[in-house]
Formats: sequence, C-alpha cells, structure tokens
Amino acid sequence: MAILLREDSKIVVQGITGGAGRFHTSLMVEFGTKVVAGVTPGKGGQDFEGVPIFDSVVQACDATGANVSIIFVPARFAAESILEAADAGIELVVCITEGVPAIDMAKVKSHLARTGTLLIGPNTPGILAPALRCKVGIMPDMIFSPGRIGVISRSGTLTYEAVDQLTRLGLGQSTCIGIGGDPVIGLAFLELLELFEADPDTDGVVLIGEIGGNQEEVAARYIKEHMSKPVAAFIAGKTAPPGKRMGHAGAIISGGKGTAADKVAALEAAGIKVALTPSDIGDTMLAALEEKRNG
Repeated sequence: MAILLREDSKIVVQGITGGAGRFHTSLMVEFGTKVVAGVTPGKGGQDFEGVPIFDSVVQACDATGANVSIIFVPARFAAESILEAADAGIELVVCITEGVPAIDMAKVKSHLARTGTLLIGPNTPGILAPALRCKVGIMPDMIFSPGRIGVISRSGTLTYEAVDQLTRLGLGQSTCIGIGGDPVIGLAFLELLELFEADPDTDGVVLIGEIGGNQEEVAARYIKEHMSKPVAAFIAGKTAPPGKRMGHAGAIISGGKGTAADKVAALEAAGIKVALTPSDIGDTMLAALEEKRNG
C-alpha cells in the first residue's frame, strides 16, 4: 500500500507551537494523518487542537507510541532535533527545515547509521501515502489520489506538478516522497528505488532530478541492472550555467560535473524514458507503463 509509512504510523511534531508547525499540523490532521503528539521544550502539558504537547520526544513516545517524527524547527536546531528523535527510537524522521549546515548533517548521518533511524530531508516537502490518508509534510494533499505509481523528487513544486498530471491521467500514487534539496540529505534516490522495486503495490516510478551531484547517475545504473518496473524521469536545470546555484543548495554544477545533459544521457542510456519538459512528465510515465505492458 505504501513504502516507509504504515497504517500504524503515529506522528509526533517537533516544533508544533511554531507558526509552520501549527499550520501544517492542522492540515495533516485534516487529511487524516494520525498526529498523536507535539514537542516544544518548556511547553509540556499544553495541547494544540487536542494534540498533547511534551517537553521531549522520549516523553512523547512513551505516552503515545509515536514512531514517526516531523521537524519544524529553525536550521540551527534541526540537527539536534533529528538526533533527539533517533535516540528516542523514532523509526522515520522527516525534516522540513531548509538550510541545515552540511557539517551538522554529516554528523547526523553518521549517528543515524548506528541507530537505524531513517531520514527524509532536510529541505523536503515530506512524504504522502494517499491510500493510507497519511501525510507527513507540507504537500497539497488535494491533488493526490490512491494508486500504484511511486514518485521520488528533489523538487517540491515539480512533485506537485507531476502528481497533478498523474491524477488527471488516472494514475494514482502509492507513495510520494520529496528527498530534499540540501547538499547532505538522508534517503536518496537509490534507497527509495530499492524500496519501490520491492513494493508489491507499486507498478511504476516517476523520478524527478535536477542538476548537481550524481544521485541520478547512480539511480540510472541501479534501474538498468535491478529494476523490473518502468521508470519515467525528468531533470530540472537544463539552462543553468556552471557554478550558478539554481534554487536548492544542492543544485549546483561544479567541476564540470552534475549537468542536466550528463544526467539525461545516463538515464536514457539505461533505457529510461525522460520527459523533455515538466508538462510531459505524466504522459512519459503513461508511455513507459504501456511499453512495459506491451513488451
């Protein structure tokens, strides 16, 4: 039905009393997400719209059984918040915060490797599983529909564009994930492709990449060698000049590497259909599914 999220996913919101935390907690609950707790140090014992607030993640987990965390805190506190969630036994952390220092995230990733906690983000719109009515993030849930297409993206707005096209074409989604646009993130394309390949409720995957780094090239190799399910892709940033950061901190061409042309070439060489423009993403996925069905 979904990857990473389950019917028993219980969400704790770190930073629930801030403006973004309050706003998006209300929307998550309205969608149907099981938000069971919030955390703001010093405000334990209060509540927000019926959601109890605790001083620490450990207290929230002990009282409610929370197993997924979403983080809405300033960048300077984000790494510490991720570590607090991991040390409390949280299984999946979604960090919405943008601009977390790369050195902080390097330390976080090293720690998470020892705890087993999975991380989406930072600088992510989150994860949404339509059939579960579970949204851990800030995605506009009204455009999503239950189905069998997975979506993985480095861009929040292009995620929404792709999902809207898929829904209009009758291609509902199993799970949609924004992996984050910062230079150092948690789960990347490779790990999520592995999960989608193993998911019996996903028939195909949309992969939305952008300039910078080598995630898309790594993904292309994995898809070519291991994936049985069709993948449609789009790469943003084709007009970006070298050395110019475009949108995300991780979207920068450096040393002549990470160009859109390189990524498109790697994907096409792996037999992956690549959309020419953002408006072609849905039709490209549909074509990939039909080719697989007829092939």
